[in-house]
Amino acid sequence: MNRLFRLSSSVKRDPAIDAWMEEHAGGLGAIAHYWFEVMGQCGDDVRELLHDGHPTACVADAAFAYVNAFAAHVNVGFFHGSELADPTGLLEGTGKYMRHVKLRPDRDVDAKALKALIDTAYTDMKGRLEPD
Repeated sequence: MNRLFRLSSSVKRDPAIDAWMEEHAGGLGAIAHYWFEVMGQCGDDVRELLHDGHPTACVADAAFAYVNAFAAHVNVGFFHGSELADPTGLLEGTGKYMRHVKLRPDRDVDAKALKALIDTAYTDMKGRLEPD
């Protein structure tokens, strides 16, 4: 399946995301900020925007991942998460396409495995864009 979620307003650095990060400055915000920065470091073609109220990372204009902070946890989500290899079982959700990893400040996460998921989502999206 090569369905792409395109967001034509993505930019290299979106000031709205900086404002979002300031609004979420506590512990959960720090978790969201860290993992969003990891997404941004995947490649020079990563673009970002605030979509549906949360920071979203794109390859060019094709969304591949996002973060969102809730009252007690942070989600690191993947637009094609249902199709990602997840050997350590971090992904949650039952949607047709999307999956997320739920992060809580009082629980450790396998950071290496989560980074691998982010890298895989980025690489997967690059592959989906190649035929374009």
